[in-house]
Amino acid sequence: MMKILLMSEKEQSTLSIGLVGHVDTGKTTLTEALTGKWTDTHSEELKRGITIRLGYADVSFYQCGEHYTTDPKDKECKTKPKFLRKVSFIDAPGHETLMATMLSGAAIMDAALLLIGANEKCPQPQTREHLMGLEIIGIKDIIIVQNKIDLVSEEQARQNYKEIQDFIKGTIAENAPIIPMSAQHRINIDVLIEEIEKNFKTPKRDTEKRPRFFVARSFDINRPGTKIKDLKGGVLGGSMKSGRLEIGDEIEMRPGTKREGQDKWHVIITKIAGLTSGNELVDEITPGGSAGILTELDPLLVKSDSLLGNVVGIKGDLPEVYFELKLKPTLLKRVVGAKDELLVEAIKEGEVLMLNVNSAATVGRVADTRKKIISIQLKIPVCMEKTDRVTISRQIGSRWRLIGYGEMV
Repeated sequence: MMKILLMSEKEQSTLSIGLVGHVDTGKTTLTEALTGKWTDTHSEELKRGITIRLGYADVSFYQCGEHYTTDPKDKECKTKPKFLRKVSFIDAPGHETLMATMLSGAAIMDAALLLIGANEKCPQPQTREHLMGLEIIGIKDIIIVQNKIDLVSEEQARQNYKEIQDFIKGTIAENAPIIPMSAQHRINIDVLIEEIEKNFKTPKRDTEKRPRFFVARSFDINRPGTKIKDLKGGVLGGSMKSGRLEIGDEIEMRPGTKREGQDKWHVIITKIAGLTSGNELVDEITPGGSAGILTELDPLLVKSDSLLGNVVGIKGDLPEVYFELKLKPTLLKRVVGAKDELLVEAIKEGEVLMLNVNSAATVGRVADTRKKIISIQLKIPVCMEKTDRVTISRQIGSRWRLIGYGEMV
């Protein structure tokens, strides 16, 4: 069995960094500039030019003298660059209709790059919404990327920079560095890496805790026409939040899946056939960075992200599955993401809300609002710890808008 290499470029990523912000601010272009991978691969993403699903890419950082790079053979380095660490980037969609996907991605982020276009007035609606989403979920390590400086004059860039400073006053990003960049032309990539190394510390991980893996993607890796004997099991993509998983472990997934024609949800049990971190095969995965679990599941069961939102752990050792949540809500004063300054009204009995918890997204109908506690009957159940925070969104017009969060009671 292959051993993991923990002291080199082949080690598992130690940090997950999200790229968030308003649509068309260059998140996918910056991911490609940093990692060499274009994360928009879905046919609709290529057609429409926007990110629809979460994208993942790993890269290693190096340093020689005062220069930071992702190239181990960087020509600016007179000596062999020193390996610093490997990180994972999570490219989240910025379109207003895909806020649930962004919040699901934020659940597996350790830190975030908030992209703001220098060619647009700051803040745009989803700039506010994404920053508030980070705050609610508890992501405090943030760097502001002022992208697309190549599209504006120096005077316009300075004006936009001041708008950014005014926007972040009083927010969790008030003291965040602001890096002027052009991802398209690779301007200030080295400065951004330096700021990431200075500001985003690798969190302390407890690998002895109960294993918890949040599923953010699930897919079939078999090509059309593959012979039955050569088929590989379904793959789960996501991130470890605690503990460790090894090849051969018998794992359980909750809430599982609902079989066609049945109302009952079925827990899924399978074995780990293989593990990946980045593009490397590994023996085990631990918290930090994105990872993939190759299972023995029928590939049909995992297609098209059908298991997104599941929690993976050792068989018989997972939190409870909830079909109804009782939450103490904390509501924002104003609706985030809407163009108009709308006040957040109290939650009403009978209304439908969207909820995000960990990497799961679901909707539910409010059954009761007495004693400042809301009881919500869920369309799709969630597996969660009682201490997990739940984000709450309300449908305003044709869009889901973030209005607050709730804690289990």
